[in-house]
Amino acid sequence: MEKKVYSVKGEELRTVELNDDVFNTEYSEGSVYYAIRNENANKRVGTACTKTRSEVKGSTSKPWKQKGTGRARSGRRRSPVWVGGGIVFGPKPRDYSYSMPKKAKRLAMRSILSQINREERMTVIEDFSIESGKTKDLIAVLKNFSPETKTMIIMKDDDQMLKRSARNIPWVSYMTYNRLNAHDLFYTEKLIVLETAAKNLNDFYAVKE
Repeated sequence: MEKKVYSVKGEELRTVELNDDVFNTEYSEGSVYYAIRNENANKRVGTACTKTRSEVKGSTSKPWKQKGTGRARSGRRRSPVWVGGGIVFGPKPRDYSYSMPKKAKRLAMRSILSQINREERMTVIEDFSIESGKTKDLIAVLKNFSPETKTMIIMKDDDQMLKRSARNIPWVSYMTYNRLNAHDLFYTEKLIVLETAAKNLNDFYAVKE
């Protein structure tokens, strides 16, 4: 399929050939769900910790004798039924991260890119960089393509000046073509892809036998 390429001023320049396997494939709801779930799990710190009855401070002796007081039987003050006692089945530090099959992850990325393209929320523009690194210069470019809505820029490489100019814009995020994030990509409202990045995506996420 072909997609129009625009200049930084919003003028139509030419067309670029996009791989149907990447930008026009059937949406896989399951793979997208599991890809986002996997990324969220891998971000979890897992440092929550509670103390069991063997770890809290307190006497190990009986608070009163077993019989004759008229009160309920009690073994020790560290029991979970007492205020300040141990926690039963509370969280302990753990690693929530897990790996996901590469094919399933790539299918999720193709599904999201295809859905954004079908909904005409994706724009391909000529390669550019913000040499000054100033935020106002990037905003001047974006106003030709995107209102102040959640926007993602897919770059062709690790352009530090482009990153510097975008980091102070709260509604703009950025990623390189080979390090896409399913969560951020799924929830973006407007996708801007640099021309070379679009060509690289054709090969990077192409279906491999």
